Amino acid sequence: MIDTYAVIGNPIGHTQSPLIHGLFAEATQQTMHYTAIEGPREPDGAFAATVREFMAAGGKGMNITAPFKLAAFDMADERSERATLAGAANAFKFEGGRMFAENFDGIGLLRDIEVNLHAPLAGKRVLLLGAGGAARGALLPFLGAHPAELVIANRRVDKARALTSQLSSHGAIAACTYGELERMGRFDLVINATSASLTGDLPPVPPGVFSAHGTAYELAYGKRLTPFLRLARNAGVAGIVDGVGMLVEQAAEAFAWWRGVRPETQAVIGRLTVPLDQA
Repeated sequence: MIDTYAVIGNPIGHTQSPLIHGLFAEATQQTMHYTAIEGPREPDGAFAATVREFMAAGGKGMNITAPFKLAAFDMADERSERATLAGAANAFKFEGGRMFAENFDGIGLLRDIEVNLHAPLAGKRVLLLGAGGAARGALLPFLGAHPAELVIANRRVDKARALTSQLSSHGAIAACTYGELERMGRFDLVINATSASLTGDLPPVPPGVFSAHGTAYELAYGKRLTPFLRLARNAGVAGIVDGVGMLVEQAAEAFAWWRGVRPETQAVIGRLTVPLDQA
């Protein structure tokens, strides 16, 4: 019997996950099947029922994408520290009738930045826009990379400050409002972890936060030159990138968790990458 995996989300027609995991399986000579499932948004409990049905049919694991990451976290039997901090899960492993939840978004993002973009965070000033699940998943991996300072800017500063209080023992971390960014100088890395780009909007970030020699990173992918990336380009930033590398790297982490072998990612990233002006 072939091991079966899936990605679940809604909508799901745009997903690249079956292609990515198919390429990983081919490269690592793993015999497995990977599919996409459009999960039901309603009624309550329908998402959990869909997951349990997949597990009962012999499914070995799942990737979870929007809007189900919070629901996946809630229904898990066991959760990793990363998933617990994020309050969200982006991967399940099914073993012995139990659901194990992980969140690989943060380590996938860190690997893309440090390995693929050759931009180590040690000693650098990092600005993270947003304090939602995407941002929370990045905090522990980022602090483990020893930046000089990690600043979280959020509309609701109390939400960001709660995270800094929780993680202050892990490194130099601070919170601020968007308005306070005007006086905070330039950052080596600015990451847009808000949902603004999904609707074509721009988070209220001043252009003065960007360093010309730094990097502007958009978590969304396939959205062309988003307002955030356009702002960074107009501010003179040389390195502007979207989240394709993160997508592939977090998928590789899940694949390794499931299959015990981590696939190479460069060829897959290259296959999916489109110049931002042409995306």
